[in-house]
Amino acid sequence: MDPNAFRDAEDRINPLWLERLRAHLAAGETDDVIEMMEPLHAADTGDVLEAIESPEQLALILALGDKFDYSALTEVDESVRLKLMELLPNAEIARGVASLDSDDAVYLLEDLEEEDRDAILAQLPPFERLSLKRSLDFPEESAGRRMQTEFIAIPPFWTVGQTIDYLRAEKDLPDEFYQIYVVDASYHVLGIVPLDKLLRTRRPVKIEAVMNTNVVLVDAMEDQEEAARDFERYDLVEVAVVDENKRLVGVLTVDDIVDVIHEEADEDIRLMAGVGDEEVSDSTLDTVKSRAPWLLVNLVTAVLVSIVIGFFNATIEQMVALAVLMPIVASMGGNAGAQTMTVTVRALAMRELEGRRMRRLITREMIVGFLNGIIFAVLIGIVTAFRFANVELGVVIGLAMVINMIVAGSAGILIPLALHKLKADPAIASAVFVTTITDVVGFFAFLALAGLWFGLF
Repeated sequence: MDPNAFRDAEDRINPLWLERLRAHLAAGETDDVIEMMEPLHAADTGDVLEAIESPEQLALILALGDKFDYSALTEVDESVRLKLMELLPNAEIARGVASLDSDDAVYLLEDLEEEDRDAILAQLPPFERLSLKRSLDFPEESAGRRMQTEFIAIPPFWTVGQTIDYLRAEKDLPDEFYQIYVVDASYHVLGIVPLDKLLRTRRPVKIEAVMNTNVVLVDAMEDQEEAARDFERYDLVEVAVVDENKRLVGVLTVDDIVDVIHEEADEDIRLMAGVGDEEVSDSTLDTVKSRAPWLLVNLVTAVLVSIVIGFFNATIEQMVALAVLMPIVASMGGNAGAQTMTVTVRALAMRELEGRRMRRLITREMIVGFLNGIIFAVLIGIVTAFRFANVELGVVIGLAMVINMIVAGSAGILIPLALHKLKADPAIASAVFVTTITDVVGFFAFLALAGLWFGLF
């Protein structure tokens, strides 16, 4: 392994490289730290910050000084970012934020205490301060909060030649852009001109003759997830963001939307597991606080299941085989319900359940539950009949399996739909309800059928 290489063969941070960096930090060898860090991309710098201890993180940022790219803080876990932002002087944060695109600057500032945020904004130039304050005034996770306010807008009466000359002469342009926005005097969007079209058109041609007037616009108050759906639907790389008066106030670019898609998917996965906004870097106490409420809910549902089982104590005592077999029915129902629930929650998130599609999915999942119930009822029935030398017991568990699989398929789709209708997030609560229903129905169906069949009541 090359000790000078930043990443190893498995694309992880080279431990030899990291130890050398930590040694330089401990010795206060600033020049060596800068030499090692300077070639790295901001995302790689973020990985380094997460790989070292908290005191070393602050020491690294201070050692790099003006050479530290504050966009690296957008690449680390929220808990790491907030801890560093608390430790860094406001003047230092203001210097770093001033060098960022507005969307990255807003991302760093939005979670700070209002007092600290105002103190940092006060140290920025007036135009940048007003621009960031406007973005911060939009709701969290909205397009307005996510947008960047650097864009290029020109009037329709300019020629292609004038536009190109402007782009060459103007120094205060976005670092990266994909299209130019054509606006009227009130900054209403009239059209867009992609850069490739601009470069292929002769200089004397008027912009209004080449602009595309079929423009997708995103309202600044729109949820960022809705904006991401527009990017997917229309294959966009950049889109204009407008205020309530339809005036151009910013743009969303595809790199922002990739982050949105990742965040939303990550959030849904964590919510379905009941771990909230937990991150790897969270403390033990924070992790306990995040998980305990949902474990309490699970405890309550487990008690409910135990109460159902308690109704059949006498039945179980008379036929011990029931205690061995009943978890199988509940477990199969729980897994089947989880499969259906995952498909449903995803379909709701992707807005795929409209009209006929919803009816088709409900019908399909009920039929799938019935057919899977038949298949596994036959399998478990045969195994049970041979294992306990009791064909009737095999029939009972088979019937219970069919009932629970149908219920599991129905619950897996109807519960997320009901929660969605009630404006609750299906990703958060569906799993608890589906699991409870399949457990209760599974145990009740098996034990009740056994009691009736064998006359154990």
